[in-house]
Amino acid sequence: MAVPDLLTPSRHRPHEDAIAILTGTLLVSLGISLFGEATLTTGSTAGLALLVQYATGISFGLVFFLVNLPFYVLAVLRMGWSFALKTFASVLLVSFFSAMTPHWVDIVRIEPLYAALAGGTLMGLGILALFRHKASVGGVNILALYLQDRHGIRAGYFQLAVDICILIVALFVLPFDRVLLSLIGALALNLTLAMNHRPGRYVGFS
Repeated sequence: MAVPDLLTPSRHRPHEDAIAILTGTLLVSLGISLFGEATLTTGSTAGLALLVQYATGISFGLVFFLVNLPFYVLAVLRMGWSFALKTFASVLLVSFFSAMTPHWVDIVRIEPLYAALAGGTLMGLGILALFRHKASVGGVNILALYLQDRHGIRAGYFQLAVDICILIVALFVLPFDRVLLSLIGALALNLTLAMNHRPGRYVGFS
C-alpha cells in the first residue's frame, strides 16, 4: 500500500478558506475588543482605526473599513484578485465582528497587561490563519505579504517596524503607560507571526 507524501503541498479547498477566514477574523476581532476595553492600540490600519476611535468617537469598524480601501489596489495589482477578494471579505468581517463583540461579550473588568498579551496573541493567531489561506486584514499586512513573497523580508519583522511608528503617534493620543502596554501587545502579535509564518515551513497553499 502506498504511503501518502505528507510533504507534498495540497491546495486549500474553498470551504477550508471560508472556515479559516471566519476563524481568523473572529480571533482578530476578539483581540481588538480586548485592546479597546483596556484603551490600548496596535499597529497597521487596525491601530490607526483604534486611535481615531479614541480621539473622535467614530466607530472602529467604520474607520477600519475606510482606511483599508486604498490598499485594495495594491492587493489586486501585486497579489491577484483571489487574495484581494479574500482580504476584502476579511476586512468586512473584522469590521462587523468588532462592532458586534461588545454586544456578545460583556467584559466587566480586564487587567491591561493581560489585554495586551492575550489580545496581541489572538490577533497574531488570527492574522496567521488568514496569511496561510492567502488573505489578510488589509493595510500594511498586504505590504508585509508582498515584501515577504517578492523580497524575502519576514512579514512579522516588517510589520513590527511599522507598528513601532504607529505607537510613536499613539503617544499624542494615549497615556504613556497605555502606549507601553500597547508595545507589549504589538510584540506578542508580531512574534507570533515571525515564529510561525516562514516560507517553506507550511506546505499547504491555495
